Amino acid sequence: QIFGRERLNGHYGVSSFVISNTVSATPYLLLISLVPGAIAYYLVGLQRSFDHFAYFSLVLFMTMMLVEGLMMIVASAVPDFLMGIITGAGIQGVMMLNGGFFRLPHDLPKPVWRYPMYYVAFHKYANQGFYKNEFLGLTFPNNQAGGGDTITGDEILRDYWQVEMGYNKWVDLAVLFGMVILYRVLFLAIMKLTEKVKPMVNRLRFRRTQPSVHIADQGFEANGAK
Repeated sequence: QIFGRERLNGHYGVSSFVISNTVSATPYLLLISLVPGAIAYYLVGLQRSFDHFAYFSLVLFMTMMLVEGLMMIVASAVPDFLMGIITGAGIQGVMMLNGGFFRLPHDLPKPVWRYPMYYVAFHKYANQGFYKNEFLGLTFPNNQAGGGDTITGDEILRDYWQVEMGYNKWVDLAVLFGMVILYRVLFLAIMKLTEKVKPMVNRLRFRRTQPSVHIADQGFEANGAK
């Protein structure tokens, strides 16, 4: 609503709004990714090296940027904030269910849920990036019967979490970054389209009709003149 009012007043355009919103929101999202991320990361005893923590924070930051972009798209398509909350929560819920955590990738039904929803959900790339960041290069005691004394992080990722090992964790981060750009471009396109289509719809709804001629009124006036 604020953007619509400012747009009608001619203060700025759609592109300016998208760019300024992204620039102004980035420091805040980065801050709330670093501070709570640092608390949670070191409390649970994840890998202590700075590069692992930096990757963890970057993935968290990208996911927050993605959620903001998704909610901006939803907000541009629904009439009020309550519908926006319901719709956005529903979309994110479906993505979470198909992200490979609640159900492993091979257990997802192939129609719709795995193809394409599993690959559309940004949770897939965030989860796999987190997994690779933590497990790769480590060795753990093996408690499984019939196995060796130890098990590698690679085996855990491949056999238990069914993580795609054909590419490294930085590819997952790059995919998340690409999705951030894609969501912003989609929001820009929707706003541009709405800006062009909405006036056309309003003109069709409130089109002026030809004035009708009231014969009875004219006859009454003529009789009164006589």
